[in-house]
Amino acid sequence: MENENKVAVISIIVESGKAVDELNALLHGYGEYIIGRMGIPYKARGINIISIALDAPRDTISTLAGKLGNLPGVSVKTAVASV
Repeated sequence: MENENKVAVISIIVESGKAVDELNALLHGYGEYIIGRMGIPYKARGINIISIALDAPRDTISTLAGKLGNLPGVSVKTAVASV
């Protein structure tokens, strides 16, 4: 059952404002899988911290994380629940 949905959190650190439009477009494209999103601007460091909660097939989670991680100035980590 590889296409069984999993619950996951993608943590994103945005160090460059150049990637924001493309990042938001990607998240919009995967909107049907997003349970919630939290963004924190950390002005003291000049970065943005974003957490995305998903309920999606594992390959969809991996694809989104990969696309986000390929954006310039963006760091991504993913945690997937066992449920």
